Amino acid sequence: MAPITYSSEMTSPIPPARLFKAAILDDTLLPKILPQAIKSVEILEGDGGAGKIKLSKFGEANKFKSAKHRVDELDKENFVYSYSVIESDALKDGIEKFTNEVKFEASPNGGSICKTNSSIYTKGDVQITEEEIK
Repeated sequence: MAPITYSSEMTSPIPPARLFKAAILDDTLLPKILPQAIKSVEILEGDGGAGKIKLSKFGEANKFKSAKHRVDELDKENFVYSYSVIESDALKDGIEKFTNEVKFEASPNGGSICKTNSSIYTKGDVQITEEEIK
């Protein structure tokens, strides 16, 4: 079965290099500034590049408890980060994994455009509705 894919785009006044460093490279920052969303991030395996596995524990604002991520690509020069959610209470029956590619690009005003492409891979012939994705 082909994955279910969707894309999103956000803008920020922060330049791409600075935003990439804060949001992607610094695993300790998000729990500090958004503790209601992310309680902690623990590195389980790897040195920070592709293959790194980390466990994120979510805060009260999130309906899920945790997610184990595997870094698939980390391109520091082009500000691209790809990862797969390989274990999580968000992986309902029939869902094998989620993948996300996040890319930060410069915007005309000196800030960033953050583009995200996400895919949901199902097991076998399992059908996922749009309502279940939300």
